[in-house]
Amino acid sequence: MATTETAERPAKRLSASATKRVLPGFGLSLGISLFFISLVLLLPISGLFIRAAGMGWEQFWFVITDPRVVASYKVTALAALAASLFNCVFGLLLAWVLVRYEFPGKRLLDAIMDLPFALPTAVAGITLATLFAESGWYGQYLAELGIEVAFTPLGIVVAMAFTSVPFVVRTVQPVLEELAPEDEEAAMSLGASDLTVFRKILFPMLWPAVVTGGALSFARSLGEYGAVIFIAGNSPYISEVISLMIFVRLEEYDFPAASAIAAVVMTVSLLLLLAINVWQGRYLKRLHGG
Repeated sequence: MATTETAERPAKRLSASATKRVLPGFGLSLGISLFFISLVLLLPISGLFIRAAGMGWEQFWFVITDPRVVASYKVTALAALAASLFNCVFGLLLAWVLVRYEFPGKRLLDAIMDLPFALPTAVAGITLATLFAESGWYGQYLAELGIEVAFTPLGIVVAMAFTSVPFVVRTVQPVLEELAPEDEEAAMSLGASDLTVFRKILFPMLWPAVVTGGALSFARSLGEYGAVIFIAGNSPYISEVISLMIFVRLEEYDFPAASAIAAVVMTVSLLLLLAINVWQGRYLKRLHGG
């Protein structure tokens, strides 16, 4: 008995070490990965903050609190919030349809979900502006109802929602695929309605993924530029987004001011992503009884 246990221990250690070392040359591959991460991500971000820090606190505060810049903060934040809330609902419905139903063209629809990632944002912006203009396919019918989308703050919401909806769909979709239908069937056999099943059984397991996808959608929308400027109208204090203000400062060759505004957006995005990761870690730890 003791001999058998002794023989099993090296096998377990070997399998554990094998699972940790999937790639050959782990140290080399890790070093190359860290090098490219530093080159592509950390170095530009560090340069941005260093350039902004060289301004001095008074000048930095003067730049980021300029009334026009503050107005663009508000427009961007409100539009990103509205777009992310819309994506939480619409993205959940899309993920539900893709997972729970079989229909002709399902694979095509699933592939189209990644189109905003593959499509250049400038092309997306021109397309949306064409569709939602007063003479466009959608805009002409909305104009009859008194709804203006193109060249208004509503157009910003539409552009942000279009470019960031895949974050919600792709975050919720795997969770839906892992849900076992037995719990739903048991609840329905006991007389629960569809709404009760969704509210009591499905949504408690789905809402962390929905919140995570919505937060990622919000963070993505904060820095959206190409898809927004073609449909926003770009009126000062009304429909200017913060990414446009960064571009305006660059056109004025005011690189420190552009770096300062960009540093604010970068800080908000990084803090949001950090909060998502911390919340996810604590939720998973509590979920598994850690």
